[in-house]
Amino acid sequence: MIVLPGIRRSGVNAAVASASGRTAPMIGFSRPDRLQLAGIDVSSYQGNINWPAVAPYIDFSYAKATEATNYTNPYFYNQYEGPYNQGLIRGAYHFAVPNNSSGQSQADYFIKHGGGWSSDGQTLPGALDIEYNPYGSECYGLTASQMVSWIKNFVHEYAYKEHVYPVIYTTTDWWKTCTGNNGGFGKNDPLWIANYSASHGGPLPNGWGFYTFWQYADSGSLPGDQDVFNGDHNRLKALATNG
Repeated sequence: MIVLPGIRRSGVNAAVASASGRTAPMIGFSRPDRLQLAGIDVSSYQGNINWPAVAPYIDFSYAKATEATNYTNPYFYNQYEGPYNQGLIRGAYHFAVPNNSSGQSQADYFIKHGGGWSSDGQTLPGALDIEYNPYGSECYGLTASQMVSWIKNFVHEYAYKEHVYPVIYTTTDWWKTCTGNNGGFGKNDPLWIANYSASHGGPLPNGWGFYTFWQYADSGSLPGDQDVFNGDHNRLKALATNG
């Protein structure tokens, strides 16, 4: 991938697992590797969340902000500002619908509706959720080449506007099927892998040697999907500070 001038590459690309920044256990809560930091991701399905009750058990969260260019999460304020007010590191994500509009226009829509980034130490780079089509054909009717171009357009627009590369959320199966297992994004974009069956994220898409975030379950003791960050709290803080 072309490295855009003035854009920060993720410092987390040197992350290794270390001790969690939060140690308070939740009854019945377990995660695949206690050397990784606990987090969640949420959307309108979870509604307003009682963050003071959740915050002691996680280090980070992601909230859905937008989808395509015509949807915003009605609970986004609670789900994005709530963690911040509890001292957590938080981020926003965009659900891609590539056959709706261009990658550039969806990146702009995301940025304008909560997906922007600031180097305040509590805001993670925005994430692009690119995965199975809930409305039709798996790859949204795009060829692998067209899909790669769409993702590049989103990534480049976000990086140009926000001066940080976005995280890419996907599954290995979808990435292989719909991008031809393209290996051009791992250099700059942190990987958020979804895999509920294999340990340690399972086989990863081409171009990534490790994951930055792993969504390992779609439910658990905490609201929303269950995630871990592949590193210690200093690395998570670095990602929220430097991109």
